[in-house]
Amino acid sequence: MSLNLTGVTLTYPDGDARLTALDQVSLDVPRGSLTVVAGPSGSGKSSLLAVAATLITPDSGTVTVDGTATAGLSRAELTDLRRHKIGIVFQQPNLLPSLTAAEQLQVMARIDGRSPAKARGRAMDLLDAVGLAAQAGRRPHQLSGGQRQRVSIARALMNVPTVLLVDEPTSALDHERGAAVIDLITRLTHQQATATVLVTHDRAHLTAADQLTEVHDGRLAVTVG
Repeated sequence: MSLNLTGVTLTYPDGDARLTALDQVSLDVPRGSLTVVAGPSGSGKSSLLAVAATLITPDSGTVTVDGTATAGLSRAELTDLRRHKIGIVFQQPNLLPSLTAAEQLQVMARIDGRSPAKARGRAMDLLDAVGLAAQAGRRPHQLSGGQRQRVSIARALMNVPTVLLVDEPTSALDHERGAAVIDLITRLTHQQATATVLVTHDRAHLTAADQLTEVHDGRLAVTVG
C-alpha cells in the first residue's frame, strides 16, 4: 500500500469539550488506484485529507506514506516527505497570476533543486498529459476554470508523488467540465501509478472509483471495492 491510515482519531477543541472529527478511521489505498471519499459537508472528509497529507497530526493512530510511518517525524522531515511523496490538488487551483502554465509546474521542480532543462521537460510532458501543451505559455487569467484545474493537477504530479490527494476538484465547475476533470484524474492515477484519494460531496462522480468510502460523523461507514 502506498497510503495507509490505521485507527486514526482526530479531535478539535470545542468549548470545554472536544469535537471528534475522525473516529478510528482506517484506510488502505494501493498505488494505481482511485479511492473516493464521499460525504456531506462537516462529515470529516477534509480532516481525513489533511491527516493523510501530514498537514495535521492525529490524536492517535498511524499514517504511513509509501512505507514511511509519519509518527515522530520532525516538521522538516514531514515537509520533505510531502515534497517528494505527496501531491495535493486543492479545491481552488491557487495558481500564481504572474506565471504561465508551464512555469506553475517548473517552480515546483526548482524548489526541489532540479535542473531547469529537466524541469521544463517534465512540465511539458505533464501539460501534454492533461491536454494543455498548447496553453503552456498562457497565464491563469487566459485559461478557463477547467483548464486552471487541470494545471493544478499537473502541478501536483510534478515531483513524481506516490500519493495524490484531491479536494473537491469539481466544486467550481459545471457538470460537463467536472466529469472531464474526474476522467482526467482517473486516467492519470493509472498512468502515473499514484495512490489517489479524492474527496467529494458530489455523488455524480462516484462511478470512477476503484474504492468508495462514505464518511459520516467522522466514521468510515461503507467501503465498496
